[in-house]
Amino acid sequence: MFRQQGGAVTDPLGARQAGARRTREALLTAAAAVFVEQGVQAPIRDIAGRAGVGLGTVYRHFPSRAELVVAVYRHQIDECVALAARLRDEPIPAGEALTRWIGVFVEFLVTKHGLGVALQSEDPSLLTLHTLMLERLVPACASLIDAGVAEGDIDPAVTAHTLMRAVGNLCILGPGYERADAQAMVARLLVGCRRRS
Repeated sequence: MFRQQGGAVTDPLGARQAGARRTREALLTAAAAVFVEQGVQAPIRDIAGRAGVGLGTVYRHFPSRAELVVAVYRHQIDECVALAARLRDEPIPAGEALTRWIGVFVEFLVTKHGLGVALQSEDPSLLTLHTLMLERLVPACASLIDAGVAEGDIDPAVTAHTLMRAVGNLCILGPGYERADAQAMVARLLVGCRRRS
């Protein structure tokens, strides 16, 4: 319902919806930062505190931790998919496009502490995240591999799903195996994906 206030027409429902959107965005931003620092099992109160809201507000927007985890990563998955499309349009060799995309995927994996745990979780509500990655990221990677195969740069035996699983396994960090080690091993893996002349 619209109201007239001082010559201006206001829309209370629209203002509430806009406020709810802003709160949701603030929560997603806060959760992404907290997940990087502490992993996906971080206390919800830390996310609420970072966003400047109460616990009730978090649960009103995201009734379960799984819904919050999926919402945070959905945006980043969308960005990876968009990057693949942009790289395909750039005037660069397809093998280089694949290497750049995998580099961003590696950063996505190694900076998101707990993502691997979330993907392997038996929690049925987190299956959405695994499905989302399979449905969105695998085709994005496949499009870059197909372009590389067509140019004769990538071995046609390379498949997106297998490559991404291998990259994911190489990105499980631990004592004595840090981000730089993962990046170096993935670089070696990508050399093996090149077509031998």
